[in-house]
Amino acid sequence: MTMSDPIADMLTRIRNANTAKHDTVDVPSSKMKLAIAKILLDEGYISRYDLIDEGSYQTIRISLKYGKDKNEKIISGIKRISKPGLRVYANTENMPKVLGGLGIAIVSTNKGVMTDKEARKENVGGEVIAYVW
Repeated sequence: MTMSDPIADMLTRIRNANTAKHDTVDVPSSKMKLAIAKILLDEGYISRYDLIDEGSYQTIRISLKYGKDKNEKIISGIKRISKPGLRVYANTENMPKVLGGLGIAIVSTNKGVMTDKEARKENVGGEVIAYVW
């Protein structure tokens, strides 16, 4: 059976592993998922990610990040915005701010996948993929 929204599946796996306080989570690989994982790493929401070859397909192993003890979560929320049934786009003027700038919006633009802050700086709009806070 084919999956209708693989990005939502990735975000749900991260959210569930974070809630269950797991150290790592495995996600099937794609270029978009690698770009999202790179943004999460650059913004400090995860500690690292590795690309693992498993024969004919690749898997992204994401290492989740916690505070001093495991009760303190770095990712307090992650939400899919643009879905296959209802795409959400934003131009430079109405680019969303997550929690007044405390969180990030992941945006797919014609210059690549980037955060809302980078999209404002580059003066581009695009599809709002997810919010992370």
